[in-house]
Amino acid sequence: MAKTTKPADVRVKTAEELSAQLLNLRKEQFNLRFQRATGQLEGVGRVRAVRRDIARVKTIMAEKLRSAAQS
Repeated sequence: MAKTTKPADVRVKTAEELSAQLLNLRKEQFNLRFQRATGQLEGVGRVRAVRRDIARVKTIMAEKLRSAAQS
């Protein structure tokens, strides 16, 4: 599994890359939630990391949207 992403790594991505990353993180979050419900989840810390990565990506997407609207 991937480690948490750093904000600097997320900021250099394009809007399309951010959308794709957000989709992948949401899929991973769904799978982790499903594993937890069935008792198969081993790395419980990953749930928190994925949730934070989703928030990080959404925040940077909003920042880019605001800066594009001001231009």
